[in-house]
Amino acid sequence: MGSFLRSLTADQQVSLVFVLLFGLLLIASGVGVLLSVRERRASDDDLTGERALRLQDNQALLRSSWMMMVVFWIGWVMGEGFAIVLFGAVSFFILREFISLSPTRRGDHRSLVLAFFAVLPLQYALVWTERFNLFTVFIPVYVFLAIPVVSALGNDPQRFLERNAKLQWGIMVCVYGMSHVPALLLLNFPGFAGKTAFLVFFLVLVVQTCMLVQHLAARGLRRPVAPAISVSFHWRSWALGLAAGGFLGVLLSGFTPFKPLPALAMALVACVAGSLGHLVMKAIKRDRGVTHWGLAGRSVTGASGLLDRVDALCFAAPVFFHSVRWTFNL
Repeated sequence: MGSFLRSLTADQQVSLVFVLLFGLLLIASGVGVLLSVRERRASDDDLTGERALRLQDNQALLRSSWMMMVVFWIGWVMGEGFAIVLFGAVSFFILREFISLSPTRRGDHRSLVLAFFAVLPLQYALVWTERFNLFTVFIPVYVFLAIPVVSALGNDPQRFLERNAKLQWGIMVCVYGMSHVPALLLLNFPGFAGKTAFLVFFLVLVVQTCMLVQHLAARGLRRPVAPAISVSFHWRSWALGLAAGGFLGVLLSGFTPFKPLPALAMALVACVAGSLGHLVMKAIKRDRGVTHWGLAGRSVTGASGLLDRVDALCFAAPVFFHSVRWTFNL
């Protein structure tokens, strides 16, 4: 099997990974349809409340998984430049979801225009041109200082600090964090040309595996760490999620420039950042009085809930990206 994989070209290896992932999604979708039909037949009159919400959540998870996989596939087929544009669009929509649940005032209009139509495209333009040194400080330094200045020019001091902090936080998570995913495609590894798509696969798979195992392991456990924020975050389930993500990272090391032990370390770094970031985003949702960033029919904002599916990735991507650059001196 190993010799067969090594005999394939870089494009053929990436294509094989897509075939496997699409196959897994097809199986998951089929199982989801069967379970949904069985539940509906067993209790047509009782399909309300928690059970109905669970079915909606599972369907939304499958839809968003398909959408993200199609985005990855289109980005790979069309090339790195198109992939950067696609991830820029994802940043636009998740920032919209974030802002839609944060109260704004007339004085924020200039800052919002700056965030959506200047900061976001400039950040991805820096990725496109591989200006990594400027790309990593553009938002944390320059935008951090520019947003409150533009807001102050709006002549509205009411809740000024709170309003600007929310917007800056949204830009950091939705634009800065997400922009590091396509940046992985542009890293220049010696002897790894044409295979940087595997870094994105590695990051997404280990983080999502960690989150899934953590969620499943939390069922039946009592005394969560922060019950007012998340009933599914326990130290034991979190450790099991990290172990699963780390183990998968070791298994995937052959597709990456990492050896098994560095792959384990990189996977753990990404899983820790992603899982704790997901907890932080849950705290923000509790503060806003919602359980989801938005599902059709369950949110007055009309948002699609995409941020629910990629929030862990927004935290894991910059930590993973800079850990890789530092380790390999890229």
